[in-house]
Amino acid sequence: MAAGFDPSGRLPDVFTNAGTSSFTAFLSKVAPEMLPGRRALPPGMAADLAPHATTIVAIAAAGGVVMAGDRRATMGNLIAQRDIEKVHPADAYSLVGIAGTAGIGIELMRLFQVELEHYEKIEGAMLSLDGKANRLASMIRGNLGAAMQGLAVIPLFAGFDLAASDPARAGRIFSFDVTGGPYEETGYDAIGSGSLFARSALKKRFRTGLSVDDAVRLAVEALYDAADDDTATGGPDLTRRIYPVVMTATAEGTHRLTDAETSAIAESVVAGRMENPGG
Repeated sequence: MAAGFDPSGRLPDVFTNAGTSSFTAFLSKVAPEMLPGRRALPPGMAADLAPHATTIVAIAAAGGVVMAGDRRATMGNLIAQRDIEKVHPADAYSLVGIAGTAGIGIELMRLFQVELEHYEKIEGAMLSLDGKANRLASMIRGNLGAAMQGLAVIPLFAGFDLAASDPARAGRIFSFDVTGGPYEETGYDAIGSGSLFARSALKKRFRTGLSVDDAVRLAVEALYDAADDDTATGGPDLTRRIYPVVMTATAEGTHRLTDAETSAIAESVVAGRMENPGG
C-alpha cells in the first residue's frame, strides 16, 4: 500500500484541497524532495558530470516574439547529444529556452509548464506575462544551492503579452541571473556559451518592427554565427538533417516551425554564407 493512502485507496485531503495556485508551493509541502533545488548534493563541483545545453536567442517582432535554440549538448570537450531540444512552449502564449545543466533545465522547464497550468486551473485565469516571469524567477532561485556547485540553469523566457496596449509591441523577452533576478530585455537577447557571438550578430541586424518571418531568419543566422565561433554551439547539420528548434508566440498562440520550414531557412543561410562567410 502506498504511503499516506488510507485502506479505501482514496487520495489524502491535501491532493483534493490544493489550497494554493502555485504547484511549486504545493509540491514543497507534499513532496519537497521532488523539487530540483531540494535534493541533497555531495560536496565539490559537479559542472563536468552532466551534459550542458548551450545557445538560445529570442527576438521581439511586430506582433509577436521568436525564440530559437541550437541542438548541441556538451559534456566537457565531448558532444553529449546532437539533437537536444532546448526551446519549448511554456503555455499557450509563451516560450522558454534553457541553457546550463541540461537535466535540471529540462526538469525545471517541465515544472514551470505544470506551474502555469496549475495556476490557470485553480484560479480560472491565466497569469500575466510579468507574473509568469516572476514565477520562473522564484523557481530558479530555488536551485541556487545546486548552481553554486556547478549545476546552474539559466532560462530565457519570452511571450506574447495579451494585456499589451499595442499588439505590434506585445512580444516581450525576459532574462534571468543565477539567483533568479528577472530582467526585461529590449528587442532581443541570447543566453548560453555562444551568447556573446549571437548577441553581436543580432546587434548588427536587428531593427524595430521586424516581421515574424524576418525575425525567424535572423534567429537562425545568429545561431549560425554563434556556432562559427563557439565549439559548444551546434550549427545546422546538413548531413544528419539536424536543424535549430524555432518557435514563435503571437496572438494566435505558440507555434513550432516544421522540420521542412526550418531546414529550408537553415540551408538558405548556409548557402548564403558560402558566398559571403561574413554574412
